[in-house]
Amino acid sequence: MWKTALKPRWIAGFIFAIVVSGVFVLLSQWQFGRSTSPETPVNPDTENVRPLTGILQPGEFFHGSDADQMVSATGTYDPAKQVLVPGRLHDGKTGFWVVSAFAVDGAPALTGRAASPQTWIPVARGWVADAADAPAPPSGRVELTGRLLPSEAPVSGKAAGPGEATAVSVAELINYWEISSYPGFVSATAEVAGGADVSAAAAPGKLLPLDIGPQPPAQRINWLNLFYSLEWVVFAGFAFFIWWRLVKDDYHRDLEEAHEEADPSATPHQHQQKVQP
Repeated sequence: MWKTALKPRWIAGFIFAIVVSGVFVLLSQWQFGRSTSPETPVNPDTENVRPLTGILQPGEFFHGSDADQMVSATGTYDPAKQVLVPGRLHDGKTGFWVVSAFAVDGAPALTGRAASPQTWIPVARGWVADAADAPAPPSGRVELTGRLLPSEAPVSGKAAGPGEATAVSVAELINYWEISSYPGFVSATAEVAGGADVSAAAAPGKLLPLDIGPQPPAQRINWLNLFYSLEWVVFAGFAFFIWWRLVKDDYHRDLEEAHEEADPSATPHQHQQKVQP
């Protein structure tokens, strides 16, 4: 059969099948690329700084549209309300996030038996390699700017060490600090106290900035495009199958002609029986 396949017309046909299947594979890749797309486009408006008190309300659900928004707030830190969150990476090194409670000026006060007179929000101020290097938060009134992020889930089955929290979890932190809190936290980018920026990004020291940018949007799968991408792969294989089938038919025709030349008196039915495998 290889002799038949090496005929010039079938060599040309094989090259044509390669070209056709290559086009089908490219179409498959294109459809596969379209099968995943962002759930929502990145919103450039999140980089415009807006007042925290106008974005999020304490005691309410944290809306997904509020995530990644750059916010500002004025208030004070309490140095007694600070924890370290271990197991955080920074430039490939494992260390701690320094998280402090920030009392927000002008924030609505919650009501209830466990509510505190002021409303606070956890602020991830920076990263340190060693717990002993964690500095106290700035004193006095601070103008805070940072990225608003949803509360993390506490790590189950893991007990936090003294002065530590398993995650930046509002549910966990309000029990440590006994405060009323916003349902999210802020990753600080600037902390202006006394007219000077004393944040990790501006002040030299062992506290390093987190540099958390907008998070990539969630991906969704377009199953129709994914099906089309698989379909084009099948078509690519079918192109080679058609070529092989045509070569096989030509091979059997050559066998029939060879038997007719060897036995001219045989009927076509007899020839067909002889060439049958």
